[in-house]
Amino acid sequence: MTPSTARHRIRLVGAGIASSLSPALHEREAAALGVSDYRYELLDLEAENVPVERTGDLVRAVVAGGCTGLNITHPCKQVVIPALDGLSDNDRLLGAVNTVVVRDGRLIGHNTDHSGFLTALRRGLPDAALDAVVLVGAGGAGSAVAYALAAAGVADLRIADVDTARAADVCARLSTAFPATRATALPAEAIPAALRTCTGVVNASPIGMVGHPGTPFDTGALHPGLWVADIVYRPIRTELIAAAAVLGCDVLDGGQMLVAQAADTFALLTGIRPDVDRMRKHLDELISDRVLVAAPVDRAPAGRPDAHQEME
Repeated sequence: MTPSTARHRIRLVGAGIASSLSPALHEREAAALGVSDYRYELLDLEAENVPVERTGDLVRAVVAGGCTGLNITHPCKQVVIPALDGLSDNDRLLGAVNTVVVRDGRLIGHNTDHSGFLTALRRGLPDAALDAVVLVGAGGAGSAVAYALAAAGVADLRIADVDTARAADVCARLSTAFPATRATALPAEAIPAALRTCTGVVNASPIGMVGHPGTPFDTGALHPGLWVADIVYRPIRTELIAAAAVLGCDVLDGGQMLVAQAADTFALLTGIRPDVDRMRKHLDELISDRVLVAAPVDRAPAGRPDAHQEME
C-alpha cells in the first residue's frame, strides 16, 4: 500500500478546540497531494465531557478504534505522555507531546511545535539577530519555542512568565540541553526593561488571540531594530505584530509556525513531505474565509503572559 492510497484517520485531541483550523489545513494539503483517504477530525474533551486526566485512556481507545495518528493540544500535551509507548528525543527534553505516531500498534510521541518554530524563524526571519531575546510565556508552547530559540543559536534568552517558577524550570532544563545559551527567568513586569537591551522578542502566550485580546506587554517598550515574533495565528495580525510593524520592526506572524509544525506533523503521520508554501496559502484562505481580523491596536489594553493556556 503506497502513501497516496493508505488510509489516514487523524484526530486532534484537546479542550475548547471547535474553532481550530487544523482539520481544514491538513485536509486541503492532503487533497493537493493526491492523498485521497485522509480524514482529520476534532476530539474535543469539553464536547465529549471527558476529564483531562483521562486523555491517555481516550487516546488509547480511539487508536484501538482505527485512528492512525493524533495531534495533541491544550491541555493534554503533558498528561498524555504516560499513555504512550515511547518518546522522541525532543519530547524527552521538552516533556510535552503534540503529535502521536502509531506504528505497529505502538504510540510514539513527537513535538513539532519545536521544529515548527525553528523552521518558521529560519524561513521568515533569516537575518534575525540572536544576541539577546525575550520569550514571553513558559507553558507547553513556550517551552518548545525556548528550545527552538536555543537551537537557532540565541546566546542570551530571557524567559518571562506570570509563573516565575515555571519560567525558571524551563531555564534549568534549557541550560542542560544547550549550555551555550544563557537562560534567565524574568517576572512579567520586567519585560519592558529587558527589551531595551534585546534584539528580538517572541510571544508564546495566548494573549492577543481571539478571546484573549490585548498585548502580552506594553507595546510602548518596542523599538525600531527589534524583531518581533508571535505564535498566535487567530488573528494572523495580532495587536503586537501590528504595533511592531508600525515601528518598522521585522515581524514573524503565528501562521508561519502553525504551517511549519503542521507540515512536520503531516510528514510524520503520512511519510509524505507536504508543500509548506502551498499550506501557507491554504491557511491565508481559511483565515480570510472566517474573517479573523484583529482589533485596532489602540482599543484593547495590554494583557499578561498567561502560562496556563497553550496554542493549538
